[in-house]
Amino acid sequence: MDLNLDAPHSMGTTIIGVTYNGGVVLGADSRTSTGMYVANRASDKITQLTDNVYVCRSGSAADSQVVSDYVRYFLHQHTIQLGQPATVKVSANLIRMLAYNNKNMLQTGLIVGGWDKYEGGKIYGIPLGGTVVEQPFAIGGSGSSYLYGFFDQAWKEDMTKEEAEQLVVKAVSLAIARDGASGGVVRTVIINSEGVTRNFYPGDKLQLWHEELEPQNSLLDILNAAGPEPMAM
Repeated sequence: MDLNLDAPHSMGTTIIGVTYNGGVVLGADSRTSTGMYVANRASDKITQLTDNVYVCRSGSAADSQVVSDYVRYFLHQHTIQLGQPATVKVSANLIRMLAYNNKNMLQTGLIVGGWDKYEGGKIYGIPLGGTVVEQPFAIGGSGSSYLYGFFDQAWKEDMTKEEAEQLVVKAVSLAIARDGASGGVVRTVIINSEGVTRNFYPGDKLQLWHEELEPQNSLLDILNAAGPEPMAM
């Protein structure tokens, strides 16, 4: 089997952003692939841009990281000049400008989410090509193909924080069950007027769907486990 280890690192990915009554919840899986090889099973695809704005990254890992780095730098300058935090809309438009001006070279889709005192919680989807679309919820990455019908049925306005986070975790676990390029753990980021909360859901604690197999101990777990008790003389 050709693992194609020279292929560019791809996020594979399921990324989600959901608004609720008071803020936003962002979520993502953690699998980074190189061809058929899982290069990183616990990567963090939710990147901080400012104190109140985060971005979910999909597509080429390198492209999404360099866009995030540039935007973080520009927003830092923007905050110093204005003397107050940048809004979610400004952050999304900076990413849109970079993505559109370099659309022939970048292979990345992003979801920007955050909270500001002017408009509250906002989600913006920025797919390949550099369009920016404000949405009540946004899904992206290879796993999103399996989630459109689910979100049409499950999403509702004015959800509580707990309902929104449960929806995001359930959706990512559903995508992990179907999409071979999504996997690992589920990370969530909750952003509201009180600040930012990060949560972590291990892969072996997620609900199993369809005909998924129970998680098994890895070879490393077996090797690191304590050996048998010595025989009594």
